[in-house]
Amino acid sequence: MPRMIDKILKHIDDDHDAALGRLKDLLRIQSVSTDPAFASHCRTAAKWVHDDLASCGLDVTTHETERHPIVVGRYDGAGDGAPRVLFYGHYDVQPPDPIDKWHTPPFEPTVRDVKLYARGASDDKGQVMCFIEALRAWKAIAGAPPVNVTVMIEGEEECGSVSLEKFVPEQKDLLAADIAVVSDTSMWAKGQPAITYALRGLLYFDVKLHGPGRDLHSGVYGGTISNPATELVLVLGRLFDEKHAVTVPGFYDDVLPIDPAERSQWDTLNFDEMKYAASIGMDAVNGEAGFTTLERRWARPSCDVNGIYGGYMGEGAKTVIPSFAGAKVSFRLAANQDPAKIADAFRGWLELQTPPGCRWEITQFGGASPVIVPIDSPWMAPAKRAVEAGCGIAPVLVREGATIPVVAQFKTDLGADTLLIGFGLNDDALHSPNEKFDLDNFLMGCRTHAALLAELAT
Repeated sequence: MPRMIDKILKHIDDDHDAALGRLKDLLRIQSVSTDPAFASHCRTAAKWVHDDLASCGLDVTTHETERHPIVVGRYDGAGDGAPRVLFYGHYDVQPPDPIDKWHTPPFEPTVRDVKLYARGASDDKGQVMCFIEALRAWKAIAGAPPVNVTVMIEGEEECGSVSLEKFVPEQKDLLAADIAVVSDTSMWAKGQPAITYALRGLLYFDVKLHGPGRDLHSGVYGGTISNPATELVLVLGRLFDEKHAVTVPGFYDDVLPIDPAERSQWDTLNFDEMKYAASIGMDAVNGEAGFTTLERRWARPSCDVNGIYGGYMGEGAKTVIPSFAGAKVSFRLAANQDPAKIADAFRGWLELQTPPGCRWEITQFGGASPVIVPIDSPWMAPAKRAVEAGCGIAPVLVREGATIPVVAQFKTDLGADTLLIGFGLNDDALHSPNEKFDLDNFLMGCRTHAALLAELAT
């Protein structure tokens, strides 16, 4: 096997320019899943992925959903004794707006300074292609991968993965696996790969506070009734105490304490809080008192107001008391927190904050549980070896503050843990203009996934 993997890694190195060309072809497809105007482009992207997986020797099926297709490819030739790997990714992308902020058109992939710029370059088409190129190399050199493989690429990750929630439990036999692999995370730093072993969960709400039956003249009614905009801001402010802790009763009850050994390991990462702040145009960090930035981001829950709306928001002045005001509120959940329990607690807390004469309209946009993969998992050792073989340096183990809902779903519905091995960088401008993917990282990703297939076969 070592001689075989050496040949495969050399093939990946030699084929890098062709792999870049294939990635550019996928990036040119405007597969924006949130906008119905791009539905045909999403279908084109699904067809492209279908055909490319078939060219790598997989038996591929495309499954229709109420929105965008899910593509599943399988290789079953490694035998019953070989493990099965389930790789997940998505072909859909965020809208490219604002277009005028892009230095080059978002769907015309452009290489500058050894970086590939395009919408979806890092999230997630570039990282998806790392795994597909690994499969292609195994087929070219060995005829087939050394393990059984299932690849599932969906088209709704950027708009909530609604179809996937139904698809996974309905297709348990098709998707059953010993271990899942996802490349939709980041390296610790350029040149320093990472394996992410924990993700926070997510809850998202739209809350509207309704007051009078119509907008009112603030001179006639001001100071005599509850103003929904004013009262909403006051309520949102009460979500936090003076130490920036969330005040919803029971919010922290189930949060696991940080293991001292983990805290010591994080200290070795030499995280620079001020550099972190400066990278986003800030001169200070802030958050729950008593914790470092990494601890807040990785192991503590948080709450954020993502937007506020209501009343007159046009140019100039209009003196009204709005009939309603609304806010988008999200929670990131730490290990062991239950989304349903926190959702109930938040709803109950809001009702207790209802101003006189007002009522709430609360809409929840789904939820995802937090996930932790034990660092002593039997899958972790081969993953570490694969990263070192592919990148030339051992990975660090990190958590991440973001959420990938399907990881929790794989654990719940399939009983499978997930290896999160990503090759993006924190400055890749995900969801922003000028998204990029470092071409050195693209090569490392292709090499690592090829090595991972070899290591999992052992």
